[in-house]
Amino acid sequence: MSSTAAGMIFIVSLIVALILVHKPLGDHMYRVYTATRHNVVERGIYRLLGVRADAEQSWGVYARSLLAFSVISILLVYGIQRLQDKLPLSLGMAPVTDHIAWNTAISFVTNTNWQAYSGESTMGHLTQMAALAVQNFVSASVGMAVAVALVRGFARRKADTIGNFWVDLVRGNLRILLPIAFVGALVLVAGGVIQNFAEPHTVTTLTGGTQAITGGPVASQEVIKELGTNGGGFYNVNSAHPFENATSWTNWFEIFLILLIPFALPRTFGRMVGQVRQGYAILAVMATLALASVVLTNVFELGGNATVPQAVGAAMEGKEVRFGVSNSATFGAATTLTSTGAVNSFHDSYTPFGGMMTMFNMMLGEVAPGGVGAGLYGMLILAVITVFVAGLMVGRTPEYLGKKIGAREIKLASMYFLVTPVLVLIGTAFTMGSAEHRASMLNSGPHGFSEVLYAFTSASNNNGSAFAGLTVNTPWYDVALGLCMVFGRFAPIILVLALAGSLARQAPVPESAGTLPTYRPQFVGMVVGVTVILVALTFLPALALGPIAEGLF
Repeated sequence: MSSTAAGMIFIVSLIVALILVHKPLGDHMYRVYTATRHNVVERGIYRLLGVRADAEQSWGVYARSLLAFSVISILLVYGIQRLQDKLPLSLGMAPVTDHIAWNTAISFVTNTNWQAYSGESTMGHLTQMAALAVQNFVSASVGMAVAVALVRGFARRKADTIGNFWVDLVRGNLRILLPIAFVGALVLVAGGVIQNFAEPHTVTTLTGGTQAITGGPVASQEVIKELGTNGGGFYNVNSAHPFENATSWTNWFEIFLILLIPFALPRTFGRMVGQVRQGYAILAVMATLALASVVLTNVFELGGNATVPQAVGAAMEGKEVRFGVSNSATFGAATTLTSTGAVNSFHDSYTPFGGMMTMFNMMLGEVAPGGVGAGLYGMLILAVITVFVAGLMVGRTPEYLGKKIGAREIKLASMYFLVTPVLVLIGTAFTMGSAEHRASMLNSGPHGFSEVLYAFTSASNNNGSAFAGLTVNTPWYDVALGLCMVFGRFAPIILVLALAGSLARQAPVPESAGTLPTYRPQFVGMVVGVTVILVALTFLPALALGPIAEGLF
């Protein structure tokens, strides 16, 4: 069987599996976020936190609760790292330096999981479990809570509240993430991913004399990573290491986990607004963009559009031979289309246009299907912008799901879209303008520029993957990328919650002959077009200086 045919079977089987779980998982999440009863464990947590679980919050209180939780989380993660040598299970590790601790705390609390260090030689077990692994769960649950709050804004009529942040946070963890992680960990262990608790720096000799460093509870960390919540890994090679990704089958399963929740959430959205076909329209937009990206990334990598790959017949540099070009390219597309950031190959070694696709995926705003929760609310923002643009084109009053899109709503949506491009382009410009900061590039010319552009794109969009040729363990990159992560996460969230509050207060607008149907293929095509055009207009000049210039010249 040719590699192209095998790659097609790999992709088609993923699509079939995602279709099979879309409805049951989406319906389960709908029941989780609309249930009126709390279980015993949840009630205990609410009492411990001093939370009135049945008291709903306005968008402002919801936002303040979310920010307070995140600030406390940042301080705790930072403190544990800085006091590591005085805490149990430190394994003799020194305190993490201030700028790395800052960057890492911001990274994990914002669900970015960018890591500028080697985990097995920097952090002990307690730091990785109590600080980092906890944030793998709760930061993802925060994103899901924001998505559900926005959906409630569309679903409610003349309401002043959009839910309770603490209830959404707890339910997302206990009823969705933990059960999937538990089952997924068992599947990965059965597939050959090890579950150990070895000391760091334990050297094991593998077949053929290869040596590998072991350490940490790998299987459980791997499954929560692939749920779209963690881009980190123990061995610097991430999911290319056999301890984290044992076979081609586990590679398939990890991609499935990456896409599982984001592709099921549109079903939850459709159920909550009472129009399932609206959920299918959003899913169709996500699927169209995702399939186009996966196909193009595979084409560019299998085609080997570069001098060395053409000479040797394959673009295998930086790829694990167990997975080959196609499975690596599919993984690379999936991880940058979401906010996962895990990798099973080095994106820095991709062909120029293959590397461009991984950047473009993030520049889309990671909405196809995007991060856990973040992808859904990002796509709904784009749907709002599309409705507004369509209204201007045909002279109709813009409406979406029975809500008018007025001046306030479109301003909030526009500011949401502009946040990450501002962070990416300003951060890249400042870095490239300094000879000191350019010294971190291991390559010159367009490829070196691409490394910097990728770093700020990944941080600002809370992805966490990287072009590995850039040395980012410096005070400048730790601080600058940390700022991009925090503003790229929380500024859009505040705008989304403000939009949810504005929509919830509106009275429903009855459908008329002038109402744009937002469930038909025509609307799906419009959202796809608006998304691609907006991103192209924003980032094409920067891409022209990097991967496009490298690929053409």
